[in-house]
Amino acid sequence: MSVAETSPQFDDAIREHDAAVGACGVPIWVGAEPTFTDCRSNSPEWISAATGPEKYAKALELLAVLARQAPGTAVLRTVGRQYDGEDKPRWSLGLLAARDNSPLWAGPADPAVSCQPASPVDLPAWRDHLLAALGHAGFFCLAVDTSGADVRLIFGEQGTAPEPVGSEALSRQSVHVRRTPQEGLVDELAAKGIFLLVLNAEQTAAGPVARIELPAFATVEQFRRVLAAVSRAGRDASLGSLILAGYPPPVDASVSWATVTPDPGVIEINAAPHATAEAFLAGSRMLYAAATGCGLTPYRPHFNGDVADSGGAGQITFGGPSPTQSPFLLKPGTLPALVRYANRHPCLSYLFAHDHVGSSGQAVRTDETSREHFDGLGLAIDLLEREPAPAPERIWQALAPFLTDAHGNAHRAELNIEKLWNPYLPGRGKLGLVEFRSMRMAHSPEQSAALVVLLRAIVARLGAKPYEGPLLDWGPDLHDRFSLPFYLIKDLMEVLDDLAANGLGLGDPIRRLLLDDSWRVLGRIELPPFDGIGLGAELTIKRAIEFWPLVGDTASQESGASRLIDPSAARLELCLRPRGDAGCAWRVTIGDTDLPLRCERDDHGSAWVIGLRYRRFVPLVGLHATLSAQGPIRLTFSTPNAEAVEVTIHEWRPDNEAYDGLPSDLEEAARRRSDRVTRRSIPGPAMPLSPAPAGVVTRHCVDLRRLACSG
Repeated sequence: MSVAETSPQFDDAIREHDAAVGACGVPIWVGAEPTFTDCRSNSPEWISAATGPEKYAKALELLAVLARQAPGTAVLRTVGRQYDGEDKPRWSLGLLAARDNSPLWAGPADPAVSCQPASPVDLPAWRDHLLAALGHAGFFCLAVDTSGADVRLIFGEQGTAPEPVGSEALSRQSVHVRRTPQEGLVDELAAKGIFLLVLNAEQTAAGPVARIELPAFATVEQFRRVLAAVSRAGRDASLGSLILAGYPPPVDASVSWATVTPDPGVIEINAAPHATAEAFLAGSRMLYAAATGCGLTPYRPHFNGDVADSGGAGQITFGGPSPTQSPFLLKPGTLPALVRYANRHPCLSYLFAHDHVGSSGQAVRTDETSREHFDGLGLAIDLLEREPAPAPERIWQALAPFLTDAHGNAHRAELNIEKLWNPYLPGRGKLGLVEFRSMRMAHSPEQSAALVVLLRAIVARLGAKPYEGPLLDWGPDLHDRFSLPFYLIKDLMEVLDDLAANGLGLGDPIRRLLLDDSWRVLGRIELPPFDGIGLGAELTIKRAIEFWPLVGDTASQESGASRLIDPSAARLELCLRPRGDAGCAWRVTIGDTDLPLRCERDDHGSAWVIGLRYRRFVPLVGLHATLSAQGPIRLTFSTPNAEAVEVTIHEWRPDNEAYDGLPSDLEEAARRRSDRVTRRSIPGPAMPLSPAPAGVVTRHCVDLRRLACSG
C-alpha cells in the first residue's frame, strides 16, 4: 500500500466528496460485497467449491474479530442462500448492530467470540428463565411438548388470540436443514403471529454449547424485544455462551446487518450499507485488517507474478436509507441516465473488472447481448423518459428485461436491478438497489473506497443534472479498442473531467488511486536513442483485457453452478513513448512481420500503441484444438541504422525453472512479472519485412493466433 493511500490528504478528499454529494440533496447509501480467499490453499473450498470445513472455521474466526471490535452487536448464525443442486441452505454468519450505537446484545456471547470452555446445559432451567423473560417483555408464552431431544416454546403478543397449532407444525425441522422453497424463506407460524423457539445443546469439539433457533420477525422493534429477553434469560441461566440461529433478522434504517457467507472459492462479506463514503472507508479498513489477521487476502497471486482478484469480485451497491428513499426512485431519471452513461464509458465496464468479462462474463454490458436487445433498450429508455414521474414498478418493468446477460439472467448484468422494485423476488426484490457488478475485488480498503466514490459521484451527477448522451453503438471497437488499458484510462479521464465540470470532482489522491494500474504492468524497457540522436524511448508492456468465451452448449450450462470457459487467450498492450515527445522512429516486428503502431496522445504526451493477442497455453478442454501455445513472444525494436533491441515476453521464468512457492506479497509478484520481460541488443533485421496479412490486424490489435495460421 502506498503512503498516498493512507495519507490525511486521502481522507480529506473522501470527506470533500461526501460534502459535494450531500449538497445534491438526495441521500446515496453504499453497500458492498467484498470477497476474501486463502490464496495459499489449493483445497477445493478455496478454488471452486462453495463450502468446506476450513472455510467455515475461517469465517467464524473473522466473525469473532469483527464482533469483538463492536461491543453490543448481536452475532447470529442464520440460514443462508440455497442454490440449485444443493441439498440444504448454506450457512450465514451475521452481525446485527444498532446505528445509534445502543447495545443490541448483552450476552451470553457466541462461543466463537467468548472462547469460554463448554459446560453442561440445563435445558429445563433455561426454558423457565426464558418463559419468565418473555412474559416480562410483554409476550404471552408457553412451553410445548413435542417429545423431542430439544425444548420448544411458543409466544406471541399479549392481547392476540393464538390460533390452534398442530403438533406437526410445532415439531418442524430446523430451517437450517430444510430445503428453501423457490418463493423464498417463509415462516408459516410467524405469519400467524405465533413464534416458535427451539432450545437445545449443540455438540462441538469443545463440548456442548447452548443454542436457540429463532423464528422470523416482521419488525426490528419486535426482534429487539425478543433479543433482550433471550439475553436476560441466558444470563439468568448462567449460560457460558449461546448460539443464536434460525431465520435472518428484519432490517430497517435503525440497524446495520452484515453477513459472512460462503461462495465458490471465497468468503463473501455482505457489508451493511453506509450513508457516507467516510463511514464506508472506516468499515472497510476494519474489515480488511480483520481478514488479513485471519490469513485471508483480497487477491490471488499466481506463481509467475500475475495477480487475479480473490475470485469472488467486489460488487458495489447503491440505494437509500429506505427503499422508497433510493436515489433511483426519488429521481426517476437517474437510472435510465446511468444506463446510457455506462454504455458511453466502457472504462466503467473493463478498467476495474475481474478477469472474466465480455458477453459470457459475470457483468455483461447492455451492448454485449444481442442486436435486438440493444435496439429494444434504446426504445425502452426513450419511452420511460417521456413519463414525467414514473412509479418504481414502471421503472423496473421498463428496464429489467434489458439489463440481463444474453440468456436473460439478470444477476449477470453489469447493472443489476434485481432488487430495485422486483415483485418476483420475495422479501428482497423491492429494496430500491442498483448493483455495479463489473468490479474486481480491490487490493486495499482505500482502493475500494476510491471505486465507491467514483460510482457514487456518477450517480449524484446524473441525479442532479440531465444527461443528454444517447446510447452509442461501439461495434467492434468495444472489444478491440477498449481491451487496451491506454484507451480505458483516456476514457476514465473523460469521466473525471465530466464530474469536475458538474461540481463533483474527485481529489487528487482519489484520482491517483483510480488511475493506478501498476498490477497490470509486466515490464518497462528503456530503448536507447537511435544513431546517437534523440532521447530514446520507454516501452511499457501491460496485461490487457481478454474476453474469454464459453465452451460447448452454453444454454445447457445455465442450470449449473459454474460454466466452462476457455481462458487460454491473452492480450498484451505495447505502449512506446519517445522521450522528449519526439516522433517515433522505432520499427516493431515479430519474426519477419511488421507490427503497425497507432499514434495517440494523452496527458503524458505522444504514445504509439498496439495490442497483441496470442494463445498462452493449450487447455485440456477448450477451443482451437490444433493451435499451439505461442510463448515466449519475441519482439524486435529496430532503428533506421540497423540497431535493434530484442524484447522477449515470457509466461514463466525465462530459465523455465520452478518458482520457490507463491509470491510473498504484491511487491514480490511485481518483481516476478518484471523478470519475465528480457531484452538484449541485436543486429537489425536483415530480411525483407512484410506487413501483417489481412485478417491479422484490427484497428487496435494484432492477432498472433491468426498470424500463425497465415504462415
